[in-house]
Amino acid sequence: MGFKEQIDMTRLPEHIAIIMDGNGRWAKNQGKFRVFGHESGVLSVKDIVEGCVEIGIKYLTVYAFSTENWNRPVDEVNALMELLITTINQETETLTKNNIRLNAIGDIASLPQKCIDDLKSAMDKTADNTHCTLTLALSYSAKWEILEAAKKLARQVKEGQINIEDIDESHFSAQLTTINMPDPELMIRTSGEHRISNFLLWQMAYTELYFTDKLWPDFRREDLFEAIVDYQKRERRFGKISEQLN
Repeated sequence: MGFKEQIDMTRLPEHIAIIMDGNGRWAKNQGKFRVFGHESGVLSVKDIVEGCVEIGIKYLTVYAFSTENWNRPVDEVNALMELLITTINQETETLTKNNIRLNAIGDIASLPQKCIDDLKSAMDKTADNTHCTLTLALSYSAKWEILEAAKKLARQVKEGQINIEDIDESHFSAQLTTINMPDPELMIRTSGEHRISNFLLWQMAYTELYFTDKLWPDFRREDLFEAIVDYQKRERRFGKISEQLN
């Protein structure tokens, strides 16, 4: 029996977040340049998106480029930006065909203008799609996001729009870039690293974490299904004890 057949379709996570790690190491193992790993990683993204659509996952968020990634060699950063533009332009029609809405979070204004324009165009073209929302975290930092949310609330208090005593979790969450999405129930990280690397820190307070040694270009939908099966074996208590959940 495959992992897909083991999934309880009535208990799917609504939102899955993925840290796609290991492209560079995978390329090195092949004796190739790092950009070859990033190009191969795009194939994994396609297969995982298709896998999510296949079983009915409503939200998929992938950590595509962090603010820290700007510190990588210039040639690699430029290649990643070119790959982003090419992939967006090639896949927009496929996204629409599969009823997938494209979304992006992060400091988008820091991206090259061509990336911004093509990304906005793809998001506009897929805005009415409803089957699944694919969110690209680009030039993203959870610390940056939290600071920006705090600044927004500070301005609202200063301008008399809200009282400081009225600020609660819901008010804060409404200032985040993920305002229209549920928090992820499951986070997957590839390549054997066991950390969350400044990704969705506020949103993942109660997220189940799943780590695999597979490098991202080797990760496919069967691996996704395996992660979901593992997730469904866990007891999500949210601070309660087991007896309270029955």
